[in-house]
Amino acid sequence: MGFRLVTCFRGLFACHMTHPTSVPLATRAAEHPYAFERAFNTFDPTILDQLYEPGAGFVPTPGHMVTGTDRLRANGEFLRLRVPIRVTPRQTYVVGDLALLIVDFVIAGSAPDGDEVRIEGTATDVARRGADGFWRYAIDNPFGVARSTEPGRDPVPG
Repeated sequence: MGFRLVTCFRGLFACHMTHPTSVPLATRAAEHPYAFERAFNTFDPTILDQLYEPGAGFVPTPGHMVTGTDRLRANGEFLRLRVPIRVTPRQTYVVGDLALLIVDFVIAGSAPDGDEVRIEGTATDVARRGADGFWRYAIDNPFGVARSTEPGRDPVPG
């Protein structure tokens, strides 16, 4: 977990506290992808998971959705690369407390082992505004309409 040393002052005495770094959540649906980018780039899966509703789904590979601890673990696999993500929101559609987010992304750079990494796609995500006014993923589908690598997972054209 990433930590930041924070100095606070109480009266005339300084104290040093260490606490997990965090990122602010979005209050506008169109800002949610940027909050995700900031959280992803901490490389801390616990911080990233704050951008999801508790029961949210994550699609780490086309045709395979995970939730709960499996979601945390799958996101952790991406974060272990320690390569930053850059997002470019393309479209945001909001109806009430639901939003469809179409977002181009690129994860590119050198991994700690020296291997070059490049993962890119166009996400088709669903976010929901919570009672607290913050947006979180209900479904995070980073590879959008990419075909499934699992047999029988794609709908049959008809």
